[in-house]
Amino acid sequence: MVTAKVWVLKKHFEGSPKTSDFDLKKIELPNLKDGGKWKLLLESVFLSVDPYMRPYSRTLMKEGDIMIGTQVARIVESKNPAFTVGTFVVAGSGWRTHFISDGKDLQLLPSSWPESLPKSLALGTVGMPGLSAYFGLLEVCKMKPGETVLVNAAAGAVGSVVGQLAKIGGCKVIGCAGSDDKVAYLKKIGFDEVFNYKTVTSLDEALRKACPDGYDCFFDNVGGEFASIAINQMKQYGRIAVCGAISQYNDSVSQKGPYVQLPMIFKELQMEGFLVSRWNNRREEGLKALLKWVMEGKLKYHEQVTEGFENMPVAFIGMLRGENIGKAVVKV
Repeated sequence: MVTAKVWVLKKHFEGSPKTSDFDLKKIELPNLKDGGKWKLLLESVFLSVDPYMRPYSRTLMKEGDIMIGTQVARIVESKNPAFTVGTFVVAGSGWRTHFISDGKDLQLLPSSWPESLPKSLALGTVGMPGLSAYFGLLEVCKMKPGETVLVNAAAGAVGSVVGQLAKIGGCKVIGCAGSDDKVAYLKKIGFDEVFNYKTVTSLDEALRKACPDGYDCFFDNVGGEFASIAINQMKQYGRIAVCGAISQYNDSVSQKGPYVQLPMIFKELQMEGFLVSRWNNRREEGLKALLKWVMEGKLKYHEQVTEGFENMPVAFIGMLRGENIGKAVVKV
């Protein structure tokens, strides 16, 4: 019998999450049995911390539930011939060190995954965040070569991929981030113009200076004041992909206006929110393209790795504060 460690939501978040909102517990897992439903025992190797966990914790969870989330896990015992011991998979089993599965919701890493590539990338650049960038740009923004793309939270797990994919697609890319280290990183990976939104005197002026002609595509991960200002600098017929709203996730009281109707009308803009799960039927296509670009060196990555399962809440809180460059993951 295996004892799993799990992090549960002790108390629903009020404003920014605190370590006291979580509780570390132990759970005894049943042994696998021939003919039983549970045919696989897995151990988590890397776990993901993502912004979506903050708003979804309120809508999908009750106090006492195991925290939602995704991991790269290794199969340690199998009674299912489709999964051999030692195989690595991506699973959505929450914040757990070990878990059992019937195999239906496990996703194998792409068969072409090289041994030299960190398997944690299946939670980031070659995983859900990378797919969000891929489909958000191609299907929502419908970017075209020669256009100008604006992305905020540009040094994060999604934003850093957005900018690089836009460059691969022949676009000019403007990014903003919240520290000078992040700005330096974005310049290093090929962004054309980058600024620190925390140090500029005027966000409106910074956006105009970065691209006086305006923006064809805006990939929004932040919402709030930034989006309200940026929408006025879109070109005619511009497209806006709304992927996230991290500036609002910790709000106890909803932010109010300005409102989008006038620029939407007079610039004839298209603005569309999306969840990456819309393209689950094309997941293999997206992962294959992302993995190819990573292996070719066209798509660079950076991971903020926190050691130790006991540090899951600290890593999650730090990610929401913007302390990470690239993807935040926890190594068990």
